[in-house]
Amino acid sequence: MSGNQATDPLGLAQALIRCASVTPADAGAQGVLAGALEALGFTVTKLRYGEIENLFARIGTGGPHVCFAGHTDVVPEGAANWSSGPFAGEVRDGVLFGRGACDMKGAIASFVAAAADHLKASGLNNGAPKGSISLLITGDEEGPAVDGTVKVLEWMQANGQVPDFCIVGEPTNPNQLGDMIKVGRRGSVNMTLTVHGIQGHVAYPHRVDNPVHRLVRIAAALTAAPIDAGSEFFEPTSIQVTSIDVGNAATNVVPASAKLMLNIRFNERHSGASLAAWVRATAERYAERFDLDVSISGESFLTPVGPEIEALSAAVAAATGRVPKLDTGGGTSDARFIARYCPVAEFGLVGQTMHQVDERVPVDELRELARIYREVLDRLLR
Repeated sequence: MSGNQATDPLGLAQALIRCASVTPADAGAQGVLAGALEALGFTVTKLRYGEIENLFARIGTGGPHVCFAGHTDVVPEGAANWSSGPFAGEVRDGVLFGRGACDMKGAIASFVAAAADHLKASGLNNGAPKGSISLLITGDEEGPAVDGTVKVLEWMQANGQVPDFCIVGEPTNPNQLGDMIKVGRRGSVNMTLTVHGIQGHVAYPHRVDNPVHRLVRIAAALTAAPIDAGSEFFEPTSIQVTSIDVGNAATNVVPASAKLMLNIRFNERHSGASLAAWVRATAERYAERFDLDVSISGESFLTPVGPEIEALSAAVAAATGRVPKLDTGGGTSDARFIARYCPVAEFGLVGQTMHQVDERVPVDELRELARIYREVLDRLLR
């Protein structure tokens, strides 16, 4: 560790949690963060798209340019009772409670604390770093993700603000800080297949074309064998049928159509378009008339191991004594959008309580994460 950790992330984490920014509401969270960053010398640009508040903040003008990405929006508190108010930001027995504590207002506060300490220690250009530090913070990660990171990245590209490396502060660690760095994510595609037939009386099968029979054959063909065996960093591609719907209340009528819904989580061997083509070709074997609607949530991506990933891994090991696993599992995140512009990795807090009642993080863990982020900045911006 180069230098002593001096700035405590706890106060900012509490202030952010006390903003009830349940997506898409901001509830003042971005303003709290902007004030903290401006006090450190960052230039803050507020970017509102639709009803979503976003911000981009940067200090320094040169390279390398290291960006931290995250979100201030949170999921609803839920119906169950919390041991303290979900937006109270209360500390009990060394643990910070509140919606967003680990996903991911705590990580935002830790990064701001790390940046503050790096700037103090650098002593360069009146506190400006060698290179640049920036933050891309959205209010639309837990929501549709339409007016958030995607549009801020477009603005960044148009204004010459694309970073050389980005760290997303999602809670990547399953059990303890230092377990895991996400260097990629599987892609996700949702499809709805509607097979059309000929409706009629069940007693006269020669007069009908049963779409349910065709649909179940398609489903069986799609799920009969693994799509692939996985790869070095990725699990095998997974297809899951999530619904088969007919909407038929009668027992003596063959329906006119039947609908199947599925999700495929896929590795780098596929694209959303190639999988849609595979599903379409399979459907054509069993049905003459059908509609296929495709929604690609995100393509798979993998950041190759290079100096940035090595620096992040070394920083984690230096602070925790654990060598993190490089992994690509789990769901999707805004990293899927950032990967189109620059190398990206994800590292944040332990995610065991994210989205749960009594979401929480040990205060010592917040401070340790700040030390890790500080070490990354020290290594990349020297």
